[in-house]
Amino acid sequence: MCRQVFGFRLGMIALAAPAALLNANPGLGTRLVGAAVVITFITSYALFRDWERFGPLLLRHPTLLAADTLFASLLLISAGPDTTLAYVSVCTPLLAGIAYSWRGAAVFASLQSLILLLAQTALPHPNTTPADLLLLPGFCVITGAVGSTLRNLLLRFGTATQALTAMKARLAVTEAISEERARLAREMHDSVAKTLHGVALAAEGLAASAAAPAPDPALLKQQAELVARAARRAATESRELLTDLRRDPAPTTDVLEELATRARNFGARTTLPTTYRAPDGPHAELAVPHPVARQLLTITEEAMENAHRHAEATRIDVTADIDPDRELLSISVRDDGRGLPPDTTLDELRRSGHFGLVGMVERAESVGARIHIGEGADAKGTEVLLELPLSPPQSDR
Repeated sequence: MCRQVFGFRLGMIALAAPAALLNANPGLGTRLVGAAVVITFITSYALFRDWERFGPLLLRHPTLLAADTLFASLLLISAGPDTTLAYVSVCTPLLAGIAYSWRGAAVFASLQSLILLLAQTALPHPNTTPADLLLLPGFCVITGAVGSTLRNLLLRFGTATQALTAMKARLAVTEAISEERARLAREMHDSVAKTLHGVALAAEGLAASAAAPAPDPALLKQQAELVARAARRAATESRELLTDLRRDPAPTTDVLEELATRARNFGARTTLPTTYRAPDGPHAELAVPHPVARQLLTITEEAMENAHRHAEATRIDVTADIDPDRELLSISVRDDGRGLPPDTTLDELRRSGHFGLVGMVERAESVGARIHIGEGADAKGTEVLLELPLSPPQSDR
């Protein structure tokens, strides 16, 4: 705002300088007015162009503004109080109010009003009324009050802006913590929690077999080995989770190759027939940013686990497809199980503590993918369909 005031002063000084030089007395008077024009113009231009550099100096030393006012008074007296320079004089109280608060505005408004009155008295004009004499001094008082008010408003606005910035920073930290907590909850639910549930079931089966009237040693050994394998798997998953949290992953991952590997491993581990069908036609590796690939693969594994644990499925079909025209990657996981209960909603799942499907939806949203969970094409079982745009703006997300 101070810079704009100095810009206005520059324009008015340029307009009033010829009149001031013409009205000045030849010789010493012309040189004094010329020096006043040069000094005032250079000072105003320097403050206008480099306010960030010279502004703090002016704020620390009000005497500099007083010296500038005295130089400008030479132009005012030379040009006359009825020229455009007389209206430039109201800039001084305005600057003082903005820079030095109401005390500075009062001092410089009084000083500028006195200079204007002296100029009008030294150069009398006929038909001048007292109202005409007090018009510009009154403007000086008003602009000083306006400058002081603007200063207070700007300071309050700055304080409010700082408070808003601090609040936004706290909200961003809170949101980041909430997102991290939700992410860790999804990771725990989709890995360690399920494995530990399997350990508990296997241990219950082992306890029941051991409590039988005639325990079968071979069955006990088999169930004990099952518990040991499940416990080792839980330890492995915990270690992988901690490692993933601490390390910098590879920049990209071949999603198609990983899908084939994980579908094959899932079928071998659960003995549930699981097939994987790659996109038709020759395809090079589909390199996707690792964070995006991780979410896609986790959703796929979660869909297969749900079909195995809850749907009573007898087979699972995993299909990947690439639409080059739409630049879209589609991943489908279909089973022939009993399907979802009717009228299932995410809110009901959250309230009942079933976070598997909720986590799948959140994971898809986090990478900009669309997910559909419902009946398959043959209206039997359940299909989880993921669609990820492969255009650069989307894949960067």
